[in-house]
Amino acid sequence: MVENREPRRTIEAELDPVEYTLRKRLPHHLPWSPSDIYVNIKTDFKAQLACCQKLLDRGARGQNSCSEIYIHGLGLAINRAINIALQLQAGSFGSLQVAANTSTVELVDELEPETDTREPLTRIRNNSAIHIRVFRVAPK
Repeated sequence: MVENREPRRTIEAELDPVEYTLRKRLPHHLPWSPSDIYVNIKTDFKAQLACCQKLLDRGARGQNSCSEIYIHGLGLAINRAINIALQLQAGSFGSLQVAANTSTVELVDELEPETDTREPLTRIRNNSAIHIRVFRVAPK
């Protein structure tokens, strides 16, 4: 089937990097709770792992009842989020299970002009995300 389409003009073809500055907005977060961990690639892996372990250990002792945590990763941080969840599961000797969900998150970038002759632009792009539930299971 042949369609008559005009070639789509992309914003990148019209933009001159000298004329615009790219500003990436923060993504929308899910509703925050103390059991949510947002993983990024800038924070040390061991620190993020220790934070997750600390939350789960408090739940095991009955403090703040955190028997499950949610680890969220976006873009490049997906691998790190998976690694943290797997490290937690491997170190628990079978007392932790994981359940993962993936999604696509819409991100907005602002293109600010360097001169007053142009108008600011916004660009919408999609990025992958993962949400991992790490929870305690009853011993058998």
